[in-house]
Amino acid sequence: MLLTLGIIVGLVGVYYVFMNVYPIFGRKPSRDEMKKFAKSPQYGLDKFENPVPAMMNMSFSTTLGILRDMIKGSPNRRPATSLAMDKPQFIGNGDTSVTWFGHSASLLMIDGKSLLLDPMFGRTPSPFPWLGKNRYSNGIPFEIAELPHIDAVILSHDHYDHLDYGSIMKLKDKVNRFIVPLGVSGHLIRWGVPAAKIEEHDWWEEFTYQGLELACTPANHFSGRSVNDRGATLWCSWVIKGKQSNIYFSGDSGYTPHFKHIGDKYGPFDLTLMECGQYDERWADIHLMPEETVQAHLDVKGKVMLPIHWGAFTLAMHDWNDPVTRAVRAAQEKGVEIVTPRIGQTITLRGSDIGNYTKTDWWVQA
Repeated sequence: MLLTLGIIVGLVGVYYVFMNVYPIFGRKPSRDEMKKFAKSPQYGLDKFENPVPAMMNMSFSTTLGILRDMIKGSPNRRPATSLAMDKPQFIGNGDTSVTWFGHSASLLMIDGKSLLLDPMFGRTPSPFPWLGKNRYSNGIPFEIAELPHIDAVILSHDHYDHLDYGSIMKLKDKVNRFIVPLGVSGHLIRWGVPAAKIEEHDWWEEFTYQGLELACTPANHFSGRSVNDRGATLWCSWVIKGKQSNIYFSGDSGYTPHFKHIGDKYGPFDLTLMECGQYDERWADIHLMPEETVQAHLDVKGKVMLPIHWGAFTLAMHDWNDPVTRAVRAAQEKGVEIVTPRIGQTITLRGSDIGNYTKTDWWVQA
């Protein structure tokens, strides 16, 4: 019994040391920070919560079904070959432009400002990035050193497929400001980002940054980077409004009335970057199904929709190109203008019209 107890205590000790020494996990909020978070309407019982409860069906039979689907796999859950990439354009011409890098990582140029949205540029979304398969494109279409100086990095939440330690370490000296939801600053500070360069926001907070009008808006999702920090930090979507364009970035979310509330308050939007991928009926409360992606775009009063959160990693059981195929079909059925750029392709928004964009179903040939 003493030996068993000693082994258990030793394992707990190793786990505690590892969690506190290994930087990729980030940092949980302190007690003082949690007291500040308690002022947020989204905070309760020592964690952030969704107004609409987000449930994952994790019954025994459902869990067995997920395991069966994962083991069974599918020949089309990854592309047969590495996805081709375009060389992005980092010098703007004054118009609003967006460059999608796969999954949710994008560069938004608006009113002469450069904003990186959820810049996950790593090989795999994991606390152990040397494990697992590389992203579908086998890299990104540029070296981080090639990026212009970034006015702001805007983060939606702290999951590994959105907040990447390796990417932040390479980016942090090129960025003026990190704009994040409540609690996420702790990760960045642990990774060497000065606190003075970070600002945190709660849902429905409005503020300006270098002439841009921004609002931190709701999403129905969750957060966490380890086994005991679910809900320790907030998740969100973002409204980014300049003189020329009004942009909506959905982050990750299930479908709830919050999209209509955002549209009523801040719409219409010239362009929406809407989550579309890594979905399953068993976790539909926290990720949009492709048809819901199109409906959410309509709810926020979007004009042109760019589907994101696909094209880089296999995080669900569907075919890798199923999200865009279904989203395009749903958009056509509802008369929604949808743009599907290749990875690295820079598209320009002139007013509410896409300028230099050629529509192709490139994912069919990939």
